[in-house]
Amino acid sequence: MTSLVEVAKAAGVSVSTASRVLTGSSHPISAKTRAKVIATAESLGYSPSALARALVSRTSRVLGVLVSDIVNPYFSVIARGVDDVASRAGYVTMLSNVDRSTLTEINRLQTMRDYRAAGVIIAGSGYVDDPHAPELAEAVRHTRDQGIRLVSLTVRDIGCPIVTADNHAAAHDITEHLISLGHRRIAFIEGPGGMVTSRQRREGFLACMSDAGLADAAQCLPGGFDHEAGHAATMRLIARPPLPDAILAANDEAAVGALNALRQAGIDVPGEISVAGIDDLRVAQFVGLTTVSLPLYEMGAMAARHIIDTTTEPGKPTTTILSHRLLPRETTARRPSPTSA
Repeated sequence: MTSLVEVAKAAGVSVSTASRVLTGSSHPISAKTRAKVIATAESLGYSPSALARALVSRTSRVLGVLVSDIVNPYFSVIARGVDDVASRAGYVTMLSNVDRSTLTEINRLQTMRDYRAAGVIIAGSGYVDDPHAPELAEAVRHTRDQGIRLVSLTVRDIGCPIVTADNHAAAHDITEHLISLGHRRIAFIEGPGGMVTSRQRREGFLACMSDAGLADAAQCLPGGFDHEAGHAATMRLIARPPLPDAILAANDEAAVGALNALRQAGIDVPGEISVAGIDDLRVAQFVGLTTVSLPLYEMGAMAARHIIDTTTEPGKPTTTILSHRLLPRETTARRPSPTSA
């Protein structure tokens, strides 16, 4: 591969001059010298690196995506939506794991500024009472001031456009479906403590139970967004009978954990108890889990289009809520009417 030094030597110019010509710098260089350097580079098959061009133009075709947990399928679907749109437009997607840490998000924003990213999508949920929220908002402002576009995929008060789903309504709708099947005592396995998404889904569940006059029949269990959390929460339920009529988990991964715990204990699903989740990840489809399909792919795709479409006003704090869809499957069934004595 031909180097910049070789191009400069063959053209009879300094390396800095060759670099300025080939990276599009506005530095004054004579037309004759510019033409000679370009012709030499073409004859030698030289192409400047994307990073070199970015350093001069102060922008690149990198689109950063900050995710809470890189192995969580929820973020895989979002990332695919981002990358499908980005790659068709000639952008490269850079995925970064932040481990649900606001301080890591702030650090990653600095990295994206260093890379002169075209935009950053903050895909993870924030915390309800986050002591570092003001710092993140300041980092977002600083990043935006450098011409980098930002989009959040959850409702967070950080001063950038939001593209998201209605987690409260999704939880409300799936709870309403369980009630419509005759279930009254419903247990809800919560997401990670303190997270905005967890709170929204819990509140949606409780609101629906209250609307139906079933507030006293609602049971909330500490859990998480992974299989192990759903399994552990359900094992605690099994150890303290009687079982509820149905279990709703804050996401599909935890719901599948609940489903496996019940089956391992020999409890018939949905004959004895119904199980449902939220998200509609591939695992839900494999096990026939009743769930709510959230527009994860569409969220990622729309966020990417917002960044790539430079005709829109950058940083305008708009909120776009995409619709969800109830998907009844095999893990829920109508509860049998009590047998008359």
